[in-house]
Amino acid sequence: MPTTPGPSLLAGITREMKHLADRQRVIAQNIANSETAGYKAREVTTPDFADLLAQHGSAGGRARIARPQVAITSGMAALGTRPMRHGGNVVIDTDISETKPDGNSVTLEDQLLKMGKVQADFATMTNLYRKQQALLKTALSRGG
Repeated sequence: MPTTPGPSLLAGITREMKHLADRQRVIAQNIANSETAGYKAREVTTPDFADLLAQHGSAGGRARIARPQVAITSGMAALGTRPMRHGGNVVIDTDISETKPDGNSVTLEDQLLKMGKVQADFATMTNLYRKQQALLKTALSRGG
């Protein structure tokens, strides 16, 4: 019985680890700019599961899930809206607890909590990777 090719567990783990590394980098930049006047805290967008499905095709065709995208129209540009200047997956963080009088929206406590979550998520992905490798090693040693 043939199996249909799909996203492998290792590909998903790799993708999540890259996302977590990007997120850690952005949080470190936020912390480094915590005293910069006017600096807005940034965040990395969560990977869209539909992208992974679209890469490998879903059952019965292509993935039908789509994340809403905002495009700057000429009317928005006329009102002063400008496109983001940094990477496509880095956005201004809207989940902030306070903004300082100088316009800086970085709160060290929030950033440290986010860093702790990244560390825990990375440890989880590392454990999944180890278990997957052990499973493959067991399967190969018994297959022969």
